[in-house]
This record gives sequence, structure tokens and C-alpha cells, in this order.
Amino acid sequence: MTDEATRRRASMNATFAGRFAAARDRLGPLVLGADPHAPLLGAWGLGDDADGLERFADIVVEAAAGTAGAIKPQSAFFERHGWRGIRALTRLVGEARSAGILVVLDVKRGDVGSTNEAYAQAYLGPGAAIRSDAITVHPYLGLAAMGSYVDRAHDAGGCLFVVTRSSNPEGRPIQGAITGRGSCVAQQVLGDIGAINARLAPGRIGPVGAVIGVAAGASELDLAAASALFLVPGVGAQGTTPGDVARMFEACPGRVLPSASRSLLAAGPDPAALKGAVASLNAEFRAALRLVCSGTG
Repeated sequence: MTDEATRRRASMNATFAGRFAAARDRLGPLVLGADPHAPLLGAWGLGDDADGLERFADIVVEAAAGTAGAIKPQSAFFERHGWRGIRALTRLVGEARSAGILVVLDVKRGDVGSTNEAYAQAYLGPGAAIRSDAITVHPYLGLAAMGSYVDRAHDAGGCLFVVTRSSNPEGRPIQGAITGRGSCVAQQVLGDIGAINARLAPGRIGPVGAVIGVAAGASELDLAAASALFLVPGVGAQGTTPGDVARMFEACPGRVLPSASRSLLAAGPDPAALKGAVASLNAEFRAALRLVCSGTG
């Protein structure tokens, strides 16, 4: 390999897209959702308290290691327990990243000015209190207001997943509304994402991705043109299947991060059983998306 090729490879692996591609090729594209809601903690025989969260974190990291390339903790289920919950979340994120697992922190932030800068400092880049590989944000105040997130994600080799087309029916009237450009809001957001990625990573997958639920009307979006990764929620418990995902993302199957939570966590609390459920669903997605897995993880 030439020096230039080596530099290119190192540059790609420094980005979230490059690290996800390596994890996808090794294990599969699946993201394990880590949502410790009260009924789940009860079903697992854990207390709905900080101690239960700490044990939940241990099980999830053990199950995901060597099986899932990424996990997606939902911050709200930890925040509801106050500072002890935040402590458990911080430990979960840190230990997962130390184990080589990508962390997509589902916080869905989105504000303006110094508030966005503060959120970005909390979650992205060196010195972040809960440093994650990627976070989710809402674009309602405009993607131009997301500059702090975009800059820190780009500089740190992270990713920003912008809620673009959610799977819940309540979001469709807004996301499907026609704008002055003649396209729906979701398509306009995708176009803006594509413009940012073209500026920051010309010819490559950029640091801004999109959350895209497999829902009515979502198939009309021009997904491939955004040069983005796509976080796809709603797999399993919400009825979305690997086949549904494969059909919708036929033009860009290698850019999909399908996420499942309840359907997988139902296999717990035994880490081995949970690991088996993750591996099985990962195999289904590899087959549906026609991805080749190296199996060297």
C-alpha cells in the first residue's frame, strides 16, 4: 500500500462513517438500543433505580461486545433517575467505547447559539462529559443553527443524526408538509444535510446523518444523494422488518444503521441470550441488505 493510500485509509477510519463501515463489515450493521424503562428493569429482576441501571449497563456492554458494532442508549431513561442515572449513563458510554463499541447517544437536542454549544461540549469531542461517537438532534430551529454540533462532530470524527423522517404518525403532517421549494420538509432537511456533507467531506460520507423511520411516504425521499448515514429506528417492536429496511434503502444499503431495542432486550437479562439475539438479527440484516461480513470480530 502506498503512503498516500495509507493516509487515505487512516483518514477514513478516523471518521464515524469509516469506523461504522469497519464494524459493519466485521459484525453487521445492527445498533442495539439500550432503553432501560421501568417494565424492562422489572422483567429483568432489577430495581427501577440507580442500582438497576448500573447492572443494566453491565449486561448491555457484555452482550454487545463482539456482537454489535454500536449501541444506542436513550438518555431519557437514565435522566429520570437524576444524577445517579446520569452517572450510570456516563459509565455505560465510557465502557462501551473502551470495548470498541460505537455509541450513538439518543438525546435529541436542538436549540440555538450558546445553548447548542453547551450541548455539543457535553457530548462530542475531547473533554466532553459524556463523550459519544454520535448523537441525535432535532432540526426544527434550522440546520444552520446546528453549527456547533456539526463542527465538533466533524473535528472529532463523530456524527450528528438529524431527525428527518420519524416513524411515528404524529410527525407526518410536519415532516411531509410542502415547503416553498416545492419539496416536503423531510426532503428539504435531507438536501441541507447533503449540502453540509458535500462541503465538509466532498466525495465521501459526511459527518451529518439522518434519522429515517420506515413509514408511509418515506420511500419518496432521495436518500442516496445526501452522502449520509441513516439511523433507522423502529425495528422489531414497532413492526419494521429487515426486509422493509432493505427495500427502502435499496440504493444505499451500506449506509444503514438499523436500531432495535425492545425486541432484543426481551432476550435479557442473560448476557449470552441477549448476545445470541443480537447476532441473529445482525445476520438477518446482513442477508436482507446483501452485506458481506468478514467475521473477524
